[in-house]
Amino acid sequence: QVQLVESGGGLVQAGGSLRLSCAASGRTFSTYSMAWFRQAPGKEREFVAAISWTGGRTSYADSVKGRFTISRDSAKNTVYLQMNSLKPEDTAVYYCAASYGAIVVHSKDVNYWGQGTQVTVSS
Repeated sequence: QVQLVESGGGLVQAGGSLRLSCAASGRTFSTYSMAWFRQAPGKEREFVAAISWTGGRTSYADSVKGRFTISRDSAKNTVYLQMNSLKPEDTAVYYCAASYGAIVVHSKDVNYWGQGTQVTVSS
C-alpha cells in the first residue's frame, strides 16, 4: 500500500515556473514507477511524465517535452515535477501516480493515485 501526497501547486503567470512534489509513504517506494497526470476542466485525465523505479528511464507527453522534468529521490520517498515556461493550457489538477509496472504512461496501469494539486497559469 502506498499513499501519495502532492504539494507545490498554485497560481503562476505564463512563462513562469513551479515545482510539484509528491511524498510517498511506505518502505517500498523505490520499487514503484512514478508518474504525473493532469486533468483540466471538462477534459479527460492525461499523461504528463513518468519515471522508472530506478530513475534511469523517463517519458514525457509531447506537449511538455523540453519544459517539464520529472525526477525522484528515493532517500526522501519523493518524486518531483519541475515545470518551466508554463502556458495557460497547462492549467489543470495535477495527480501523482504510482505503478507496479516498469514505467506507466496510461492511467489504466496506475495502482495508486494522489489527491491532486491545482496548477493555474494566467495569461
